[in-house]
Amino acid sequence: MAKPRRLPSTRRAVPDTRLAEINETAATTGDDPELDTLLLRLHTETACRRGGALALRPADLDPDQCLVLLREKGETVRWQPVSPTLMTRLVNHGQDRHAPADGQPLRYADGRPVTSRRYDHLWKRIGRHLPWVRTQQISMHWIRHTTLTWVERNFGYAVARAYAGHTDGGGEAGATSTYVRASLSEVAAALAALTSEPHPLAAAEGWRSA
Repeated sequence: MAKPRRLPSTRRAVPDTRLAEINETAATTGDDPELDTLLLRLHTETACRRGGALALRPADLDPDQCLVLLREKGETVRWQPVSPTLMTRLVNHGQDRHAPADGQPLRYADGRPVTSRRYDHLWKRIGRHLPWVRTQQISMHWIRHTTLTWVERNFGYAVARAYAGHTDGGGEAGATSTYVRASLSEVAAALAALTSEPHPLAAAEGWRSA
């Protein structure tokens, strides 16, 4: 029996003004704005999936090079650049909330590790304050779309593909990507432009950050 045709996703990039509303709501409502704003910044900077954030460990943070190790679906593993500000927040958050070396740095104020339920509660709460979020069923995956769309528009397809952590696949696009694969320093340059913060890997390779 033929499989039903998969319908196109309705997800798309969130405009800057709407993204600012989301961040403002997360920062001014709820019982743990520090955690919620950290989650949003992590996903905005890295375009990681929910599973990648939940799989982070303190040992996955490289403060010297401002890199985090992301483990995502399909058993993919990659080092992803983050801004110095986000790296500092991740390290301090884990220390302040007593994250063990082999545990998650993302934790509730009482020290419990965050689960996917925090994401559900976060977006339900934002939806109560911003009806358009509830109506369109905005989720953290929309943040991934937003970041990757910006990267593609400003730095091209190859950098956006590397930024997303997409692996090479079959077909013409997959074959072409093996020849135009972006480097980690190019991903770092895109991040530096996105965050308006210099990144050590971008600076080391001489890439412009703005």
